[in-house]
Amino acid sequence: MEKSVLVLNQNYEPLSICSVRRALLLILRGKAEAVEKLGLVIRSVSQDHSVPSVVRLWRYIQAPRQKVVLSKRNILKRDNHQCQYCGSKGGKLTIDHIVPRTKGGKSTWENLVCACVTCNCKKGEDSPDQAGLMLRVKPKQPNNVTFIRNFIGAEDQRWKPYLFFN
Repeated sequence: MEKSVLVLNQNYEPLSICSVRRALLLILRGKAEAVEKLGLVIRSVSQDHSVPSVVRLWRYIQAPRQKVVLSKRNILKRDNHQCQYCGSKGGKLTIDHIVPRTKGGKSTWENLVCACVTCNCKKGEDSPDQAGLMLRVKPKQPNNVTFIRNFIGAEDQRWKPYLFFN
């Protein structure tokens, strides 16, 4: 089963996302409870198990704040699959270094944006100002909870109350 399950700390703070299998193991081992269910059932020889959508750990976990991994996929999610120069959606999108690598630009959240091929070619190895382009939004690194809420949380409506949508 390819569904994801939201894992909450004891205080209902979002911690992470895991597989249904991992969530069921947490429940069966007495480490978590199902807070929201999908309405699906997994049957074993001796028991039926409701498939959870959200689980809450019984004990508080002092987890270090995880950073969202810098990847092309996550930059596209952060930028909503939209060119950060012209605003176009769809078509072939690339990842652009705002300050080009040839001029000392690093591969960081603050220096990488989603760009359409047209804008990326127009910009080339220039800065956006030199190419006559302007960023629509200043890029920044998303925190873990914001990333779950804005980019992954949309996959299951049952997660909304736990991701501060209300």
